[in-house]
Amino acid sequence: MGENNLQKLISTSEQQTESIGERLAHTLQGKEVIALFGGLGAGKTAFTRGLARGLGISDGVSSPTFALVHEYEGDCLLYHFDMYRISSFDDLYSTGFFDYLENGVLVIEWSETIEAYLPEQRINIAIKPLSEQEREICIEGAKDL
Repeated sequence: MGENNLQKLISTSEQQTESIGERLAHTLQGKEVIALFGGLGAGKTAFTRGLARGLGISDGVSSPTFALVHEYEGDCLLYHFDMYRISSFDDLYSTGFFDYLENGVLVIEWSETIEAYLPEQRINIAIKPLSEQEREICIEGAKDL
């Protein structure tokens, strides 16, 4: 299958969600945009923690809710965005978001709020809670895990 296939994975724990993120990291080149979709508590930050680990980043990863972006250095640069409070193009532009493109891997929580401004070439990841522990993780635009 190609790179635009839709992969549906079921995670039964936070650790497994991290593991799926780590597996995705091993397929990356270092300049991807990863758009995360999912509500509060869906597992977006857990997924990003695993992705960071897979990129050789040992720093503790936390949601950049108030800082808007956290930067981590590993095998490549990882920029972890939280777009929850972004509601317009001007808001987005003022974050410097467009300056980060092509400079590392961008992981964007709350991509719903800026979907119209995301690059067409990206990996979409939708995380949907099925129960307290179970998550359905749909990955589109990535290599097979």
